[in-house]
Parts: sequence; structure tokens; C-alpha cells
Amino acid sequence: MCKKITLFFLIISVGLSVYGNDQKQEVFDTLTFSEAAALAIAASVDLRHLHATQDVMEGAWKWGLRVYFPKFSINISENDRLQKLGSDSFIKNYGINIDQLVWDGGRTRMSRRIERMDIDLSSSRLEKVIDEIAEAAISAYRNVLAARAILEIKTAALSVLEEQRRIINEEVQLGLVLAIDAASADINLADAKLDIYSLKLDLTEMEKQFAELLGLDTLPVLTEKVDVNRTVVFPAAMIAAKMEKEKNPDLIEIQHSMNKRQMELKYVQRSWIPALRLNGNFGLSGQRYPLTRYNWSVGVSIELSNPWLSNRFSMQAGWEPPHDRTAMVQNGFSPLPDPAASYNLNQAKLALNIEQEKYYILLDRIGRITSNAIEKCTLAEQKRLLAVEAAALGNDRCRIEETRLGLGYITRLRLMEIFIEQTQREIAVIQAATALLEAERELERFLDLKPGELSLLAELNSAQQNTRRN
Repeated sequence: MCKKITLFFLIISVGLSVYGNDQKQEVFDTLTFSEAAALAIAASVDLRHLHATQDVMEGAWKWGLRVYFPKFSINISENDRLQKLGSDSFIKNYGINIDQLVWDGGRTRMSRRIERMDIDLSSSRLEKVIDEIAEAAISAYRNVLAARAILEIKTAALSVLEEQRRIINEEVQLGLVLAIDAASADINLADAKLDIYSLKLDLTEMEKQFAELLGLDTLPVLTEKVDVNRTVVFPAAMIAAKMEKEKNPDLIEIQHSMNKRQMELKYVQRSWIPALRLNGNFGLSGQRYPLTRYNWSVGVSIELSNPWLSNRFSMQAGWEPPHDRTAMVQNGFSPLPDPAASYNLNQAKLALNIEQEKYYILLDRIGRITSNAIEKCTLAEQKRLLAVEAAALGNDRCRIEETRLGLGYITRLRLMEIFIEQTQREIAVIQAATALLEAERELERFLDLKPGELSLLAELNSAQQNTRRN
């Protein structure tokens, strides 16, 4: 948790320094997945507001230490009495009161710990917001890469189709093919151009939204690529499940909430314990300045408060020089102050049981979730391999069909249709590689890993296993 918050501080400072000058495009000439995530976090206004709220909570909690120290109060009063019969009086009083909590069964300390747990829970939720913003940036990055790759494929295919259309036009002029074939070729060419135009519009909008998410005017050069030939090695399911139990953000948040509920239950269970307080006061009084009379007293009070009984017992003794001594005993008793509060203990137990049930349900699901995520990644990898194989076979077919065209077995219009089919296969490869990246990133999020760390983890585990065997 502290590591993430520290990283957040660094990201914010870097982001502010970038936005404060005119060098942001010079600083970010290129952009990786990790840099995009950091920029999106730094550019988020909502996140800065949440972080400022977190700072306020932290500061308030630190000042809450004041509850352990004595409480001082200063009283100043002046009582003027003008009488028709008798002498007038002008009484002036200055007093200082001190009140110190000695013991309350640990409820004050527990209250402080509950506040601390609220802050930790808020911090955990802040980390989830950070992860969501970073993931949104990575997803936008991935979508732009996929759209650019598909546009490149379609543009290259358009050049091939235009060349075939030019040849068909010459064949029509020579009377080798019918004019209807040229019209069909024009339709295929128009459809291809329309697809490219629509994709360019979509890509422009995606790039604009991506730049806004990063807080930039224009996108830098994106250094990441959709590598259709990249092979991913996944960690063993048992190792991944163990890591997820230790790092899963949802599980960590439930643990924070469960610890808070446990502390709240302890607090309610100790509500019957009396609180012991010491108090004292010192006063100056007189009719004119300088004030010549003074008094002081010290005492102790015991406070008991529960749903069935509220009682305050106090005793105090003091001295009013030169001859007077004072003593006072008080007891305030209130039966049945709040009977409904007797259900607070049951509510606290119920809240704890609910959080514990959520925790164990999620803990039981983690193994299955991890296994499913790894299986999803494996299936995405198989889909990528099949798509690559289909595209390779499609290239071989295109070469064969070109030979068949030369032998007169097919028409050039049919060859154009085969090229269009091959374009769809190549696009399917890009889509399969993108789906693999998405599945891989989803597993990394479950394991609380940064982009690209999944393969490193798998390689490290494989190296450790080989070392043990040797």
C-alpha cells in the first residue's frame, strides 16, 4: 500500500512539472504502456481530489492525538450588582479548568484505531481508483495500436485491389473480360475505401480520447506494438493462486473492512467499562484589580454509561485561602437512558459475520478465478496461433490462386475476392493478438502486477524450478 501511494506521489509530481511548462511533447516523445498509465494517473482531476481528501483525513487523524492530553478551559466573568438598599458589588472571576482522562477501558485507543482503519480502507479504495485509471489508459493504448495495425493492413490491401482493378480495366479495353466484371471490381474497391474511411474516423476519435485521458494535446510516438508472433509463458495455477491471495486488491479491501468490524465489536463490548477522569481548577476573584483572592480544587469523576444505566459520580476538594476549605460529592443517576442501544452489540456481531463470510467466499473463489484467468489466457494464445496459421495458409493460397489466374482457371475478380478474404484473416490475427494482451493484462490485475510483469514472473518461476531439479 505504501509503495503504491509513494508511486502516486512521484507520478503527481512528475505530472505537475510537465503540465507547468511547454515541454510536455519534448519530454514525452515516445510512450510505453507504463508511461501511459503514469500520465493518465497524473492527469486525473478526480484522482487529485480524492488524494486531497485522503490528506485531510490523515491530518485530522494525527491531530486526534489531542484526546490523550489534558483539556484546558479558561473562564472569565464579571458580575456587577447595583442595589438600592445595601452596597453595590462588582465581582470579577478568572478561572482555569483542567480535565484529564485517565482510563476508559481502552475505548479511546480503539476509537483511534477504528479511525485509522477507515483511513486505510479509504487508501485501499484510492489504490483501486488508481488501478482503474491506469487500466483505462492501457486499454485505450491497446485499442489505438490494434486500430492502427488494422488500418495498415486495409491500406496495403487497397493498394493491391487498385492494382488488380487497373489490370481489369486494361483487360476490358482489350475485350478479355466483360464490363460487368469491372463494375463488380469497382464495388469491391468502393467497399474497401469506405471501410478505410470509417476506420480512420474511428481511429481519429480514439486517438483524441486517448490524448485527453493522458492530458496531452497530441499523442507521442507509441513504442509498443501488437506483436502477433509473441509467445506468452504463464505461471503455474498454484503459484498464481498463492500470489492472488496475498496481493488481490479486492481481498485486501475486505481484510481491512473485516479488521475494522472486529475492532468495532471490541469497542461495543467494552462500552460498560467506567471511565475515570481527573480534574482541577484554579480561580482568581475580587471586586477590583489586582484580584487578591484565589482558590483551587482537585477531584476525580467516574462515568458509567450503558443502555440500561447512566451514572456520574464525582468528588472534589479544595482550599480558599486563608481559612476556608471546600469539599463536594455529586452523583447523577439516569435509568434506562437508551435501551435501543442494547442491540448495538448484535449489530456489530452481524456486521463482522457478514464481512467474514464475504472474505471466505472470495478466498474460496480466488483459486477458481485464477485458474479460469490462466485458462482464458491459454485459449487466447491458442486462438492467436490458429489465426497466424490461417493467415499463413491464406498467403500460400493467394500465391496459388495467382498461378491459377495465369493458367486461366479463375478470373481476376475472383482473385480480388480472395485478397479481400485474406485481409480479413490478417485482421483476425491482430484481433487475436489484442485479445491475448487483454487476457494477459486481466491476469496481471488479479495478481497486482504491472504491465508486462506476468512473463517475467513465469520465467522466474521456471528458472527456480530448474534450479531445484538440478
